[in-house]
Amino acid sequence: PELSLRLEGGPGPAAPSPRAEPPDLLRVLLRGCHTELCASSLTGLGPFLEDEIIPEVIPMEIEVVDAKITLKDDSPPVYPTSPGPVPITLAVDHIVVRRREDGVFYLTEEKPVPVPEEPKAPAESVLAAPAAGARGLQLKQVSELQRELQTMKLALAEASMDKAHLLQEIRKYNPLFQL
Repeated sequence: PELSLRLEGGPGPAAPSPRAEPPDLLRVLLRGCHTELCASSLTGLGPFLEDEIIPEVIPMEIEVVDAKITLKDDSPPVYPTSPGPVPITLAVDHIVVRRREDGVFYLTEEKPVPVPEEPKAPAESVLAAPAAGARGLQLKQVSELQRELQTMKLALAEASMDKAHLLQEIRKYNPLFQL
């Protein structure tokens, strides 16, 4: 599942929440989620979060693993000829947000644990044992470099989208601006 929720009560969650009267802990796990959200849906949550009574703080732990969230602005354009804002994409490898009983949120970025991969050697390298080790190392380096190249391509694409968005914002206020 992409989303898991768990509310723990009793003596189990006493370690993260030692001072809470009934020790409760809300755990949320979001894994492998690739979604698009409209900005209006986030701003529409505001009235639900406002309350005249201060609620009791429940400690929680929110873990997000391999998620990509694209935020699209669906508000009407300021200028009719404007192409509209560029969507913002938030990519998360592994992050944990913890809220303790004092109500403070703690953000921790964690490195994902690498899964050991079995090197796939060609049939002829099985017979030549000394050459197979060097060839397997080269294949592993090539796949690692390809992954790194893909990451750099994504970062470059996001940077160019950010540049286009910034130029659009500048031209919104100064249409004669040239780079």
